[in-house]
Amino acid sequence: MKRCTNPALDDSQRRAYLKRLMQARMQDDAVASMDAKIALGEAGPVWWDDGAADCSGLAPTDTPYATWWAKLSQSEQDAGLAPKRKRF
Repeated sequence: MKRCTNPALDDSQRRAYLKRLMQARMQDDAVASMDAKIALGEAGPVWWDDGAADCSGLAPTDTPYATWWAKLSQSEQDAGLAPKRKRF
């Protein structure tokens, strides 16, 4: 599972961090990429305060969403697990 961007970031902050992330990816700079992901809230300390666990990097079957995941059709599960295609 992937973590989404912190919704508390204002639009200008989010855009600036996304720009940093895209530049880091284009330069193949893993450290700068991780720094930008942390700034966006997609990695690092959790940004939510409801006590929910951070399930980033776990298979859906290994999370509190396992029951929901099991109810999806095979094609829906396959679509959810499909690797992202590299865009050019």
